Amino acid sequence: MVFSAAQLIRRDGVAATGMREVAAHARAPRGSLQHYFPGGKEQLVNEAVGWAGRYAGNRVARFLAALPEPTPSGLFAEMVRQWTDEYESAGFAAGCPVAAATVDCAESVESTREAASAAFATWTGAVADALTGMGVPRERAAPLATLMIGALEGAIVIARAEQDVRALTSVARELGPLLDAAVSRKD
Repeated sequence: MVFSAAQLIRRDGVAATGMREVAAHARAPRGSLQHYFPGGKEQLVNEAVGWAGRYAGNRVARFLAALPEPTPSGLFAEMVRQWTDEYESAGFAAGCPVAAATVDCAESVESTREAASAAFATWTGAVADALTGMGVPRERAAPLATLMIGALEGAIVIARAEQDVRALTSVARELGPLLDAAVSRKD
């Protein structure tokens, strides 16, 4: 049900995602919602946002494993490629569930804002650790990870609006050299 909630939130936003739709999407009995989510929709949304942050963080290791020689630009290109592949094969209907929950609830539901903040921190931490492992100084890794995720999230929004992957490919191309330049060279 948490996965189904994340999928519906990324497509429709929090406000348009109802508990009945989540149960139907998950092929679960509606009664199970009250059992597993006694905090109602707020709890389900927060758990979906947390799941999405962990999923994004865990994908960093898979992206690195797919690279013959890990580089910061290569990692970012893989992060972007996930979205360009999805948009080119399935269309532009869905975005990031963490971003959707942030837009819909950050001002009105404190627990969801906190869940989104924690999800972004999980993802940013995984990217920063990967950058550090590639030779980016620790003091630069976290700010660059924030830049990477911020650029990616913005490009996702633009790509959905334009129904085109141009913004995604642009941020990968333009940020790549900056990211690689942050690697400390050892003499």
